[in-house]
Amino acid sequence: MMLPSADTPLYNHPLPEIEEWLRSQGCEQDRNELHCWYLERGTWKAELCLDVEELTVRYMNATVEGRDIVRSFKYSLSREDIDAAVFSGP
Repeated sequence: MMLPSADTPLYNHPLPEIEEWLRSQGCEQDRNELHCWYLERGTWKAELCLDVEELTVRYMNATVEGRDIVRSFKYSLSREDIDAAVFSGP
């Protein structure tokens, strides 16, 4: 499967291509909540949810106090921008 160019807004990606992109980043799809994905990278863990208008990312236990950090990214952003923001960690 060939992804559109990285500077293409995420809303111009078909869902199967978005799912393949997430898999290529090491994300695993939740078996019950198919719109949610999980990622673990060295020192941090995240839950990514493909919501109706945006991609929501919850970095789990991301603060010194053990609180989560939640960020949302509109699908109008390019895959390249979302990639840089989400996968660099909290």
